[in-house]
Amino acid sequence: MDESWRDKNYSHFSHRECEFFPCHQGVDEASFNCLFCYCPLYLMGDQCGGNFTYTASGIKDCSGCTIPHRPENYGYIIQKFSKAASKQSRET
Repeated sequence: MDESWRDKNYSHFSHRECEFFPCHQGVDEASFNCLFCYCPLYLMGDQCGGNFTYTASGIKDCSGCTIPHRPENYGYIIQKFSKAASKQSRET
């Protein structure tokens, strides 16, 4: 996997003034990544690879997932999103 994104400013952003910061527990606040505040993998359902559950009404609950908020997972998200986007474009 290409890791040219490591240590680049575009791969990490923290919005410490956000009313919800930090929105997920279990990630060091000093390295908390807000870049994917709304995870681009959400729509992949059970194929996202994250730690999620479904509520009784069928809503995907990602509150237990920290993948998008860890700086080291930028490459993972870009790779998964690229594959999903490529698959979608082939299907249409």
